[in-house]
Amino acid sequence: MLLSSTRKDWLGNVRGDVLAGIVVALALIPEAIAFSIIAGVDPQVGLYSAFCIPLIIAICGGRPGMISSSTGAMALLMVTLVKDHGLQYLLAATVLTGVIQLIAGLSEAWKPDALCFPLGSYRFC
Repeated sequence: MLLSSTRKDWLGNVRGDVLAGIVVALALIPEAIAFSIIAGVDPQVGLYSAFCIPLIIAICGGRPGMISSSTGAMALLMVTLVKDHGLQYLLAATVLTGVIQLIAGLSEAWKPDALCFPLGSYRFC
């Protein structure tokens, strides 16, 4: 049962998945180079991230219609970190961000009930 559903998920639409992967890969290359320049690191680091992040997401199980890659917001946040502490801290910050996301996912902190809190008769989200 589990093997057949896994096979269907992984091999259900090979042609569409390969074409989508090619399109996303071509779109990520200039974006990754631009974000690495914004962050103040070598563009080669951006190319590595454009390859490694989607590969890890594909192995761990991504979601249909979701593209996982570097973001401009994170690139802007990392400028000061890289400038003050170097490229080694960028790797540590990336790993720490992943650990925090893993803990939030496993603890179900992403659910709206965990994010919303009641105050009197109102509910703030």
